[in-house]
Amino acid sequence: MRTKSLKKNKINVITLGCSKNVYDSEVLMGQLKASGKDVTHEAPAEEEGNIIVINTCGFIDNAKEESVNMILNYADKKEQGIVDKVFVTGCLSERYKPDLMKEIPNIDQYFGTTELPLLLKALGADYKHELLGERLTTTPKNYAYLKIAEGCDRPCSFCAIPLMRGKHVSQPIEKLVKEAEGLAKNGVKELILIAQDLTYYGLDLYKKRNLAELLENLAKVEGIEWIRLHYAFPSGFPMDVLDLMKREPKICNYIDIPLQHISDNVLKSMRRGTTYEKTTKLLRDFREMVPGMAIRTTLIVGYPGETEEDFQILKNWVEEMRFERLGCFTYSHEENTHAYLLEDDVPANVKQQRANEIMELQSQISWELNQEKIGQVYRCIIDRKEGNYFIGRTEFDSPDVDNEVLIDATVTYLKTGEFVDIKITDATEFDLYGIPANTSAE
Repeated sequence: MRTKSLKKNKINVITLGCSKNVYDSEVLMGQLKASGKDVTHEAPAEEEGNIIVINTCGFIDNAKEESVNMILNYADKKEQGIVDKVFVTGCLSERYKPDLMKEIPNIDQYFGTTELPLLLKALGADYKHELLGERLTTTPKNYAYLKIAEGCDRPCSFCAIPLMRGKHVSQPIEKLVKEAEGLAKNGVKELILIAQDLTYYGLDLYKKRNLAELLENLAKVEGIEWIRLHYAFPSGFPMDVLDLMKREPKICNYIDIPLQHISDNVLKSMRRGTTYEKTTKLLRDFREMVPGMAIRTTLIVGYPGETEEDFQILKNWVEEMRFERLGCFTYSHEENTHAYLLEDDVPANVKQQRANEIMELQSQISWELNQEKIGQVYRCIIDRKEGNYFIGRTEFDSPDVDNEVLIDATVTYLKTGEFVDIKITDATEFDLYGIPANTSAE
C-alpha cells in the first residue's frame, strides 16, 4: 500500500482547451496565491508538486479525448503515489460529471464550470470577492485575455457550449476596466477580448449591444496599446464597433468571426440565423468600413446532410472571400445538441478530405497575401525568443493561431514585450521574416 508523499503541498494547474479556460485557470491561480498557496502552471514532472488540478475541455471529440487521457494519466500517477490529490474542473467535468465519477473514481473531486468557490474550498483556500479581476497570468507578460462575458444564448445546432457554460452573462464595464488597469500595471500591453459571443455583450446588463462603449472605455486605459476582438457572431453584429475600430488606433484592425459554413441549406440546419447573402454582405461591409482589416474565421465540414454541392459552395466562397486567416474543423456529433437528432451521415474520410481541401486552398491564399507584405514595414510586438529567432506578431495576428514574424536573433537584439517596427524581407504560407526597419538587409 502506498504512503502519502512528504512533499510540501504544491498545486499544479493544467489547462486544456481554449482561451476561456486559460482565463479561468488564471483566476483560480490568483485566488490560490492570495490564500498563500504554492501554485504553478503546467510545471515539468520534476517540479509539478503533489496536488493536481486539471481544467478540462469538453467541446469536440478530440478535445474530450485529450482531457480524458490527462485525467487517466494523473489517476495513474495518484495510484503510484507520485501525486497525492487530483481534482478535475472545467467543461468536460461540467458536462459528464456522473459518467466521469463512475468511470474514473480515483479522482478526489470533480467540479463544474461555476463551482470555483467549492474547488478553492477543497484546496484549502477561501474565495476572495475582493480579488475582482486579479489573476496569475500564464501568457507572455505583454498580452492577456480579458473575458467580457460567460455563456451563450445562441441556438446553434452543433454546439454544446450552452450545456457547459450556461446562458450569456456580461461583465459590467467598470469591472472590466478595473481588471484591464490591473493588467496594464503588470506590463500587459495587448488585451485579447474573449467570450462565447462578443457581439452579444451588454444585452443583458444594458439592454443593448454595448461592445463599442466597452471598447471606448478600455482604450482609455494607460499602458494598453492593442485591443483585439475574438469570437464575434455574424448575425446582429454591432456595426458601431467598426466605426470605432477605424478611428481608434488601439483597436487592432482584426476580428475573429467563426462563420462555420456558407451554404444556405447547412446554415439553416445549423440554426445560425443568417444566410449566404447576409454573411457575404457583412464581410464586404467590414472591408469597406475598415480597409486592410484581417478577418479570421473557422469553418465546419461534414455536418449532417452536407452534400458535395454544399461543400463546393463553401469551397468556392473561401476562394472568393480570401480570408486573411482561416481554420477548418471536421464536424463532431455531440450528444444533447440539436444536431445530434440528425444522422451523422458524412463518412469520416470524406470529412477529413473536405477539411484538407479547404486548408490547401487557404494555404495558397495565405501564401499569396503574405507575398504582398514583402518590403512593407509593420509594427510588431515581440512575444518571445525561440532558438535563433525573436518571434513577433503584427496587429493582424493573434497569438498561437495566426502568422508569426521571425527576426534573426544572431544579428539583432530585441526586447521581448516591446513594440518594434519590422520590415518584412521574406514570407511563407504562415510565417513572415523580417529585420528592424532601422537596419538594412545585407
